[in-house]
Parts: sequence; structure tokens; C-alpha cells
Amino acid sequence: MTQSWQGKSKGGKPGYMIFVGLLRMGGIRPAYFLLRFVAFYYFLFSAASTRAIYGFFRQRLGYSAWRARWGVYRNYYIFGQTLIDKVVVMAGLKAPYTIFFDGEHHFSDMIAGGKGGMLISAHIGNWELAGYFFKRLPIKLNILMYEGEHEQIKQYLAGVMQERNLNVIVIKDDFSHIYEISNALRNNELVAIHADRFVAGSKTIKGMFLGREADFAVGPFVLAATFKVPVSYVFSVKESATHYHLYASAPKEYRDNKKIAIPQALADYIKELETKVRQYPDQWFNYYEFWE
Repeated sequence: MTQSWQGKSKGGKPGYMIFVGLLRMGGIRPAYFLLRFVAFYYFLFSAASTRAIYGFFRQRLGYSAWRARWGVYRNYYIFGQTLIDKVVVMAGLKAPYTIFFDGEHHFSDMIAGGKGGMLISAHIGNWELAGYFFKRLPIKLNILMYEGEHEQIKQYLAGVMQERNLNVIVIKDDFSHIYEISNALRNNELVAIHADRFVAGSKTIKGMFLGREADFAVGPFVLAATFKVPVSYVFSVKESATHYHLYASAPKEYRDNKKIAIPQALADYIKELETKVRQYPDQWFNYYEFWE
């Protein structure tokens, strides 16, 4: 049985504080250097996540044992880089990053439609850094997050975050976030959400992903079918130490009844996600048993 995500990501407040201090003093290069040892520590001692990501390389991508082990270390290292990059921009430090928008015009087209839109993504690459670059666009972006994810870290960074056209909508058990999403779309804003994780007890939908059936959070696809706004599948991946590439698919609306629209949206999402995971396998950051 698929093990659901527990609602929290790797890392902690003390680690973020250490890296923020190092970044203030020397920039990203010393932080990246220290990260080599941190990644090796996780490679050796984080048994559950290492087993899960090793299985991803071996079973889903068909890597040899040696190549899969190297892939695990690379995965930890690049994941650490994305966390550092995230801290740099959230803490208002000097950011050396550049990004290429592949499909930027799709965002403008969605806003021009007058009813907002949804951006559905996954835990591949670094979506949060892409959000930072949205500040140069005349677009309000709302990012959905689980209540428990990085709660202490968000509290620490909240004091140093710079104002920009981003808003966080917290996913709560009382479904109050649905009203916030509705208001955002009514105001012709964009709403971003990940569809590749779910917490225990959440409703899921099954789909064939990389040759085997897996569970996906059904919520994002229900929202797409309910609000019937344009949907773009968006992924932001790291291509070098300081350069990112953001991909956005052409917007699509799911206007059929939900029994048809929800599976259709899932199929479109999986097709886009598979392409990016195969292209950037070192940046697939789901550290639990994803497949049944």
C-alpha cells in the first residue's frame, strides 16, 4: 500500500538559520560546499527516504545499482541546493539567479480571460523560486500549502521576507481554503497547487505513472473541474548553479461533468509530469514510497 506523505518536508529551523548565516557572510558557494557533506550524511543515515528514492531510480527508471546509488546522492545534493536557493530569495538576500520562462505568455493569456486560472505542479525542481520571479509580472499568485509543512521555518522566514505579489493559502481541515481560492479566482488571480502528495486520510485518485499505478491527491483536479478556469501544468527545474527553467503548458479548461473532467485532468497532468521526471530525474523530491 502506498505510504502517504506526512505533511512535513525535510529540514528544520536550526539548519535554515545556519545556512542563512553562512549565506549572509559568503553567498551560495560556501553553502553549496557544506551541502556536499550534509547530502552524504542523509545518503548514509536517512534509511527510509534513501530506500524510497533508490527504488525510484532502480524500479521506475531502470538504473543499474551503482547508477541508482549515485542518483540518490545527487538527488539529496540538488534538493539541498533548492532549499538554499529558496532561503536566499525568501530572506531578501542578494539573489544571483536567472530563469527562463518557457510559456510565460500563457500566464498573461489566462489573466486576459478575466477569470483567473490554476497552475498545477509537483515536487520536482523548485517551484518556490519560480514564484519569486513572478514579482516582475503584473499577476497575483496564490500558493496552496499544507498547514504542517515547514511551519517553524515559515515563522522564522516571515520576519525577513520581502513584500511581493505572492500569497500563501493554507490548506486546512475545515475547508476554509476553498473560499480563499474562490475569492482569488473571482479577483482574476492565479492559484498554484501541487498534485503529487497527499496526507493520510485525504481523498486520492489512481493513475498510471512511470509504468505503475500510483495515488495522487484528487483535490487539485476537483478544483479544476469545479471552478472550470484555465489550467496550466507548470514545473520549475534547476539547470545550473544559478539558472532555472520554468515550463508552463498551454491552458486547458475542463468543462465536462466531474466524472469525465477529473480523470481527464489527471491524465493530462501525469503526461506532463512523466516528461519532466524523465528529463530531470535527479530533481524528483518525494522521499516516501510513492508507488503501490
